This record gives sequence, structure tokens and C-alpha cells, in this order.
Amino acid sequence: MRQAVRQILVLTLIMLVLNALCRLMPFGRFELEISRKDLRYTKADLSNLRFGAEEEGIVEFGAPDVQQDRLRLNIKPLHRGETFLNVYGENGELVDMHRLSVGPLGTVYDKNNGAFSGDKVALVINTLFWLTVGAIMIWNFLQAKGPGFYAYTTIYFAGFSIFSLVTGVVMGFVTAAHLNDPVTYNMLSAYGTLSSASTLFMKLTLPAVAAFSVMLAVSNVALIRHEGARLSNALGLLLSLVMLGGDLIGFYISGLDLMGSEREVRLITALQNIYTAIYVYMECMLAGSVICAVKASRLSVPADSDFIIILGCRFRKDGSLPPLLRGRADKALEYWRRQEEGKRARFIPSGGQGADESMSEAEAISRYLAQCGVEEKYIVPEKKSVNTYENMLNSKKLIDELSPGATAVFATTNYHVFRSGVWANRAGLRSKGIGSKTSWWYWPNAFVRECLGLLRYRWKEEALLLVLFVAFFATLSMIL
Repeated sequence: MRQAVRQILVLTLIMLVLNALCRLMPFGRFELEISRKDLRYTKADLSNLRFGAEEEGIVEFGAPDVQQDRLRLNIKPLHRGETFLNVYGENGELVDMHRLSVGPLGTVYDKNNGAFSGDKVALVINTLFWLTVGAIMIWNFLQAKGPGFYAYTTIYFAGFSIFSLVTGVVMGFVTAAHLNDPVTYNMLSAYGTLSSASTLFMKLTLPAVAAFSVMLAVSNVALIRHEGARLSNALGLLLSLVMLGGDLIGFYISGLDLMGSEREVRLITALQNIYTAIYVYMECMLAGSVICAVKASRLSVPADSDFIIILGCRFRKDGSLPPLLRGRADKALEYWRRQEEGKRARFIPSGGQGADESMSEAEAISRYLAQCGVEEKYIVPEKKSVNTYENMLNSKKLIDELSPGATAVFATTNYHVFRSGVWANRAGLRSKGIGSKTSWWYWPNAFVRECLGLLRYRWKEEALLLVLFVAFFATLSMIL
């Protein structure tokens, strides 16, 4: 994972350096392309056009190369400065004007359409950058195996690989269009696509967001009908409204007509992109969390562990296990029974006693295991934990006391496997997870809670990454 992060950082540095070189290196010439439809008088004969620079000594140009309805004019920079290149018709009338600027290192800029020396190379570089970053993320997500899968970087790879690949594909179309027809698809449009990548991504993913929101709302209504109306049961419904509302707001502000000076327009565009970048960041994090949770719940775990940790949760007043907790215990029993012949793992039912509980969660699970025919010598309860992290930490201490270096697997509900694995890694327990199934109307809301739980633990790091993500696109809006 760390190697992938380093690769992406190196790629980012290379991309920035190459973009700077495309602008700063004195390429020695600049090709200005003029289309007939850009001229004030469309009947003008391109072969009879004449050119003249208002300021002498800034640029020089040779004979134009006329091709059907457009011409190309090679311009050579002579001196740093700015001039207007006037285009005259056959009767001496002014039919077009280009504001050209020569940088300190000989780079020629066309202020009319954003073109500059090396712009085509820059577009190819940016396209390859986004596609390569997306490919690296996808590769590392697919290669994440075992305990190493349970990590925050896995969420980033799963969620932001989608953003990177979509941005790369869109930039690929823009680059191809510009290379084929740089007049119609000029650099200003390419800049707009790149700087508003978050806005474009938000629009492209609207169908998926809408479908997910509807499914989330439906399952949440079913959850409320089964378990009653309370805030924790309405999280999915609230999130679906926030997602759809956020998308609608993004569509509205991105469609506003911008008026004012160039600086004011750039500032408003930056504010628009800040909003959409925040929305897309949260969208990618949610997508990454859901993808990781689904994959974690379906991972195949070899039945060769020495210990099976069963994560506790609330049980009934009479000490019996409700479906959720019984599902975890049954999943652990299923794993235990299919272990290699002659090997018997020990169970670690894990969970303390709440203020309103008659016994510890570990004790309730232990009784259920005994009822299912598990001998007492195979049950080692851990009765002190009050949360998932302590489940893992205290279980690790118990394993280290009983059998240092032993292997372990933990059993929980399917939606809870990934976050439990993250906590296991934090506790120093290199363990894999197995997940029991739950009702269709329960898991979407549970996945939302898991996502929020993951983000809450690292809110400072997430806030910093969000600021960097937003700053990146806000800066693009101001400088491109």
C-alpha cells in the first residue's frame, strides 16, 4: 500500500514537472491555426490572408499553410512581450485578431483560445497521469489480501480509482478531439474540463447515486417498520436525501451564468468547484467504504486458524441470542466444523457486560456454543471489552498468553467485517474475518453506519485530505 502511495506521489511530481516544462521550455515555434468560421467575413479567401504584428520584434512568422477551410501559421518567438497578430482580408479589412504573448523562456501563448507551445503534449501527459493513477489504485485494491486488506488506503483505492479512471477517460476524449480539431476543441475547453473534473464526475455519476439513494431509502423504510422509528434507524434515509439534494445543488450552481471580470469569473468558478470537490470526495469515500465492506464480507478464509473470535453485541434479557448475534456464533461454528481433520480451534467469545445486562456478552455466547455441543475446553471467553477495538485488543492479549504466535479469525456480521478488520490491525492482531448474513432491509443502513464509524475515527486525517483535494481543484480553476 505504501509503495502505491509513493508511486502516485512520484507520478504527481513528474506530471507537474512535465507540465511546467511544456510551458517553460523554448520550443522554438508555435503553430497558430485559424478556421474560416472564426473570421469576421467567412467569404474571405484563406490563401489571400495577410498577417501583421502590432509590436515588432516580438514574433515572426512565415508563409501560411492553407488546408481546405483552415490554415496553419508557424510563429517563432523573438523577444519576451505581448502583441496583437492582426489578420487582414484580400481588401485589407481586419478579419481576425489574436493576442499573443511570449514568455521569458520563449513560450508563445495565444490568449484567445488558451493555446501555448507544447499544449498538445501537456494534454497527453495529463490524460496518461489520470489513467495511470486509476490503474495503480485498481491494481492495488485487487492485490490487497489477508489482514492487509483491512486498511484505510484500501478505501481510497476503491473509491478514488473510479474518479481517476472517469477523469482519465474524459480527458482522453478531450485530448483526441483537440488533436483532431484544435480550433473547435480549443485549450480553453480542455482547461475547463480538467479544472471542473469534480463537477463533471458528479454529473456522470448521478444515475448511480440516484439508484443507490432510492435503494437506501427503501431499505431504511423497511428497517423502521421492523425495528421502530429512531435516529440510528433513519441514517440511511437522511443520507439518501443529502446525496440527492447535494447533487441537485451542484447541478444548480454549476449551471449559473457567470458575469463580471475575468478574475471574478475565475473566483466564482473556483467556489463552484470547491463545492463539487467536497461532494465528490464524500461520494468517493462512501463508495470506497461500501465496496470494501462488500468485498470483505465475501472473502474466502481458509479453515486453518487456532482461535475463532466471536464479536459480541446485545442479547435478549433471558440470555438467549437474537438473530444478529446468533448469526455470528453460527458462522463461527460453521467455520469450526469445516476445519482440517484433527484440528480443533478454540473459541474466544468477546464482549463485556452492559449496565442493563444480566451477564456479559461473552458469557451469553459461551452458553450458546455449549448448547450446540462445543466442549468447555474449546471455549475461552473474553469478558472485558466494551467496543470492537477492545474486542480485538483483549482477544490478542488472551491469545498471546495461551499460545504466542497462534493464528486467529474473527466472526461478525457481514457489514461489520471490514471495520472490524481495521480495528484488528490497529490492535496488532493480524486476523481475517468471516461474516454472517443479515436481512436485506438491514444491511444498507448498517453499511452507512460502518462508513461513518470509519470516518469518525480518522476525522482529522480525512479533513486534511479533503482540504488538499478541494485546494487542488480550486487552484486549477484559478490558474488554468
